[in-house]
Amino acid sequence: MSVLQDLENRSGKQCELCASTTDLSIYEVKPTSTVGGSGVDGSLLACKTCVTQIDNAEETEANHWRCLNDSMWSEHRAVKVVAWRMLSRLRNEGWPQDMLDMLYLEDADLRFAKESGDHLDDSEKIIHRDANGVILQAGDNVVLIKDLKVKGSSLVAKQGTAVRRISLDRDNAKYIEGKVGPTQIVIITDYVKKMSEKE
Repeated sequence: MSVLQDLENRSGKQCELCASTTDLSIYEVKPTSTVGGSGVDGSLLACKTCVTQIDNAEETEANHWRCLNDSMWSEHRAVKVVAWRMLSRLRNEGWPQDMLDMLYLEDADLRFAKESGDHLDDSEKIIHRDANGVILQAGDNVVLIKDLKVKGSSLVAKQGTAVRRISLDRDNAKYIEGKVGPTQIVIITDYVKKMSEKE
């Protein structure tokens, strides 16, 4: 059975956040490496409206997310984590804070939920940007735009090398981490370009 079929069975073929039955797709909760890769445990079935607003904070419509009053009680980790993140992003509206106060996450799930930074005020966030100024998020794929020597080894990471599922340095906006071959390296954001979903 495919991940999509598993999620459709789990959700009754409706968005696990707002219960819509149209424009449904698999949404992998980033960073997928934290939840043991992609798959049913690290994903949920979501509608286009929810996915667009999750991925684009400036398009978030607070009233749409009143649906979390029901879905935040899901037994599935991915659903609870996204509910926590969206309620945290909207907490200044008032009612989301009341729901957040009721929502319980295990310690490991809470740590994972916080990786998106949605719980931080804009002034507290460290924003990672690629060479073109595009915002990078944990779990994104990037490509190197110049040859880079890897400190402490003879390895040279070549221009054009794809680095998949990056993680972000929470203390420095210029540093990300990712694997080049078998080696985990720190990369300066000035030397990478975010890859599109199709690349």
